Amino acid sequence: MDAVVHIGEPWMWAAFVGFVLAMLAVDLFLVGGNKAHRVGFREAAAWSVVWVSLAMLFNLGLWWYLKGAYGGAVADAKAMEFLTGYLIEKALAVDNIFVFLMIFGFFAVPAEYQRRVLIYGVIGAIVMRAVMILAGAWLVREFHWILYVFGAFLVVTGVKMLMFAEAEPDLASNPLLNWVKRRMRLTPDYRGERFWVRENGMRMFTPLFLVLIMIELSDLIFAVDSIPAIFAITTDPFIVFTSNIFAILGLRAMYFMLAGMADRFHLLKYGLAMVLVFVGAKMLVADFYKIPVGLSLGIVGLIIAIFMFASLWVTRNKSAPL
Repeated sequence: MDAVVHIGEPWMWAAFVGFVLAMLAVDLFLVGGNKAHRVGFREAAAWSVVWVSLAMLFNLGLWWYLKGAYGGAVADAKAMEFLTGYLIEKALAVDNIFVFLMIFGFFAVPAEYQRRVLIYGVIGAIVMRAVMILAGAWLVREFHWILYVFGAFLVVTGVKMLMFAEAEPDLASNPLLNWVKRRMRLTPDYRGERFWVRENGMRMFTPLFLVLIMIELSDLIFAVDSIPAIFAITTDPFIVFTSNIFAILGLRAMYFMLAGMADRFHLLKYGLAMVLVFVGAKMLVADFYKIPVGLSLGIVGLIIAIFMFASLWVTRNKSAPL
């Protein structure tokens, strides 16, 4: 089905891009995105519900349109692909959150300044993923064998995650960070939410700009993992793009929701590694046995649920965050 029917008419792409731009504008200008403040658990949880609800409503609307335009079989298949892709991308985004926490902790970024960095981080992630998705879709269309490369890469990445799940990256020795530090004029402290200021006629960058660079770099690294993962579910560019972007739009709210209790989900890294191994293996055997999308959704959901509840059980005696 997926190899024959690819959806995504020009008006659908335009409408979705317009929706994304509108939501980013709402976040930036109407809900305090441009004002420094500490994001609490309730606010983050509320926005997480909003983003997940919008994704599900989009999927429902997509199913309804496709049922009329292409028939029930195509509508059901594409809706399942979107849901599975969205779940995988949402799950892999949790690993982003662990890295964000490490970066903010290393630079001692005040909680009220983290919001603005993540806004620009989300915008950068959307641009990078759009480029990578379009490039990936072209590669898959022109060179079918590239799926085997994607699959092998995901398996190797998942195994490495399993082996080094407890390892802590050493930001102090990061070559890019040290290279940037040597070549930029930096202020000794933060200047509110500003990324740069002018002092004595010279532009000076603040430590918050270094944080933004590291956040964007981590987004790029995780995109390299997550983009091939969703091609294991579907090669339809529109489904790949929309499910990815919806997962990214909710990333910042999920960060603030989980920031205070990330240590309670430390076992989830092993589950995410197993998800990568599974989707990589799915790509490698696709020409011999095509695992149904519904079964893939169930397996991925089960893996995530098992490791999430195992994490909560192991850390059940820890005090809950305020």
